[in-house]
Amino acid sequence: MRVTVSVIKADIGAIGGHTIPSAEVLGIVRERVEREHGKLLIDFYICHAGDDIAIIMTHTRGKDSPDIHQLAWDAFNKATVKAKAQGLYGAGQDLLKDAFSGNVRGLGPGSAEIELDERPSEALMVLLSDKCGPGAFNLPLYLAFTDPMYSPGLMLSEGLHDGFTLHIMDMDHTEGDRLIVLNAPERLYDIAALLRDTNRYAIEAIWSRKFPNEQAAAVGTTRLRNIAGRYVGKDDPPAVVRVQKIFPATEEFGPAFAVGAFVGGDTRGSHNLPLMPVPVNTPASTFFCCPMVSALGFSMHDGMLTAPSDLFADPFWNAVRDQIALKAMEMRRQGFFEPAMLPMSELEYGGIVARLRKLEQEFVVRKEAAKTPAGTE
Repeated sequence: MRVTVSVIKADIGAIGGHTIPSAEVLGIVRERVEREHGKLLIDFYICHAGDDIAIIMTHTRGKDSPDIHQLAWDAFNKATVKAKAQGLYGAGQDLLKDAFSGNVRGLGPGSAEIELDERPSEALMVLLSDKCGPGAFNLPLYLAFTDPMYSPGLMLSEGLHDGFTLHIMDMDHTEGDRLIVLNAPERLYDIAALLRDTNRYAIEAIWSRKFPNEQAAAVGTTRLRNIAGRYVGKDDPPAVVRVQKIFPATEEFGPAFAVGAFVGGDTRGSHNLPLMPVPVNTPASTFFCCPMVSALGFSMHDGMLTAPSDLFADPFWNAVRDQIALKAMEMRRQGFFEPAMLPMSELEYGGIVARLRKLEQEFVVRKEAAKTPAGTE
């Protein structure tokens, strides 16, 4: 059966700052989506990561379906009315346009979608992030799909032996977004050269090379500042990742996320802190908005989803979180100095940008006095 898995998320307001959406706002999103259960949608699941609400949907309309995207847009807009009535902070902040135009891309909400022919045992993982930029998954996905030190299936499984094709987006080119397609392992050094810059380059999709029609992963690569023309919040990418058999095993993603890679985001979107794996529906951290990621494991048959497995909730991850918390605290001791704060080219908050513009006017070019070469007096 040909099924599409769509994940569309947005921050439409939170309690007491950038923390968690209210139960009433979540309820409105759920109620609006539930109306289409068994009609437009085969199945759905609603949850949140920090203050970002995620709508996970299965259907047969394909990627970029105007009907599916309209449903998510309407649900977020209806819930925003309640968020404003409750005085929630940042109410509607990810809804950057007034009118729907057929697709949420370019309107503010993030999205990731995979269209697939179901396997007999279709296993997939949904990744949800908060307080981080669009390249937040670069290192974990690179390690899981290309590095046998982290993903032994690349050595042990015939299904993975041929490697994967990575579609990498350049999000900051002057002429707009650009895409490059590179094969691993042959182009591994080129892939690494790009993905190291999580502020400019991000994985958009990964495909199997042994089975070229099988997509392994889809990642949202929306940059909110490119839409709004100013800082309005971090990009918080979602992702859909297929696992097992011809893809890395679910457990092979664990060590990659346990690294706690430093990513841009955090408080005011202007710092670097490690990406913290947390259970789903966890509030955003009050420790400088430490970047966070949740992972839900689903099995799917005829488009129907099981109740999810919360992949970062088992006791092992408590020790991982302790180690990542130490990394975060050590980085914060450095205060505003790089690399604790993002480089000037990536600072998005208006205050420091205006301050730098004013300081620029005070600089003067120092002209060195001409010196007479020694021995020519």
